Amino acid sequence: MKRLVYILLVTILLSSCGEYNKVLNKGKNAERYKMAEELYKKEDFKKAIPLFEKIVGPYAGKPQMERIQYMIADSYYQSKDYTLSSYYFTKFITNYSESSKVEEARYLSARSYYMAAPKYSLDQQDTYKALAAFQEFIDTYPNSELAIEANEYYQELTSRLEKKDYEIAWQYYHMENYKSAIMAFDTFNEDHLGSEFKENALYFKFRSSYELGFNSTLGKKTERLKDAKSAYLKFQKSFPESKKMKELDNKLGQIDKELMATQERTNLILQNNN
Repeated sequence: MKRLVYILLVTILLSSCGEYNKVLNKGKNAERYKMAEELYKKEDFKKAIPLFEKIVGPYAGKPQMERIQYMIADSYYQSKDYTLSSYYFTKFITNYSESSKVEEARYLSARSYYMAAPKYSLDQQDTYKALAAFQEFIDTYPNSELAIEANEYYQELTSRLEKKDYEIAWQYYHMENYKSAIMAFDTFNEDHLGSEFKENALYFKFRSSYELGFNSTLGKKTERLKDAKSAYLKFQKSFPESKKMKELDNKLGQIDKELMATQERTNLILQNNN
């Protein structure tokens, strides 16, 4: 009995596969559309996609195309092919801006970019696309039930970019490339107001300025040490109760001593030249 059931199941499976391949390769467009829609409803998205791809051209400009284009975009999304799902959802939004499905398409397009975006240490092209798409969704549908989720994703992606920018600046400091570190920390603080990394960013901006000043030639030392003092004052103003203040106060004293010594050396050189 079990053997009979097994043979029956295999026969049905082979027959089903045979019918699918027949329609896919030699079927009429109407047959492909019907089967693709049935597979889509059954959530067999990977088998539905090749059928949809076959009928995109023949149905271009026809009333059915709105539904086809949405289903193929969603099929790619459900199959976790987020690059193609974002492409097709964007195309759907452009072609059918008045569709009742356009709100959902906008959200899923942004979500596709979000899912395609890599971790913070890698190229963030898709992250920027996702941010723009989520912002557009929030602006267009501020009262949508999906707007709350869109805001959450937006904040998460913003934090991801903050971390990447901070790590870039810190790497410059770690490599003792203090001039680049100073510029990178300045850019970070301008671009990410209120960041959770702000205290460390200001701290390492000061440390970079401090190291650059002390390791400068006599002609540049005074100006750079004064820049370090400015960095100190900015940190003090932003985080007066920080545990790092004791260390920074000590280094400020060293800066003042070095400034006095630098002025004395400069005066001595001037006297000798005269």
